[in-house]
Amino acid sequence: MPAITLHVLPPSHPCMAVEAALKLKGLEYERVALQAGPHVEEMTELYGKHTVPGMLVDGDPVHGSRAIYERLDELVAEPALLASAAVGEAEAWGDRELQDLGRRLPWGAMHFRPEALGTFGGAEPLDPAGTDFALKYVRASWKYHKITAVQLAEDLTELPAKLDHADALIAEGTIGGEKPNAADFQIASTLRILLCLDDLAPLMAGRPLEELARRLFPDYPGRVPAGAFPAGWVPERG
Repeated sequence: MPAITLHVLPPSHPCMAVEAALKLKGLEYERVALQAGPHVEEMTELYGKHTVPGMLVDGDPVHGSRAIYERLDELVAEPALLASAAVGEAEAWGDRELQDLGRRLPWGAMHFRPEALGTFGGAEPLDPAGTDFALKYVRASWKYHKITAVQLAEDLTELPAKLDHADALIAEGTIGGEKPNAADFQIASTLRILLCLDDLAPLMAGRPLEELARRLFPDYPGRVPAGAFPAGWVPERG
């Protein structure tokens, strides 16, 4: 087996997804956790792109979750991460339609509840001094991810339909099977982060998608209490 180095940025959900895929394949790897901010220059130098995750295979760069899944299937054929066209389409949907919500909605909620930032590091909500720091960090994150209040409101309005689609993928057997695949990891990692937002609990509680997310990613820190988003922004469950 080649020497594998995985560059991640905790608590990135695409990084969670590819790390779960590496473990499924039984591959040994070195995990390098980067620091937010300086990671942009480091990733650009290694991969020519500033986002995570990135994987070096005997020094050869592989950037982005889809490319990593494909390379892992080349290294170890079974269990296959991209075993069918349906799985590939579901993984692409998770990347295109769902993944950004795992960035925008948590950072969006923490604009209104910045003290919650501490919980994503496995600690208690921040004290006043820590909250002052968090406010600056959250504002910078809004700028980095190009978040606006209008975008957040649109994301929340569109979320129920995306959750319904995730449940439909489980019902048809594309995801949620005994052996997880690339689409499982891609979709469930985003859903797991959204479960940290109490405002979204009524939309997700008791659904197949919640069981999948918690089964594949049982341990994930972070909690933003209900009431973070302004009244009326989160749609009611149909």
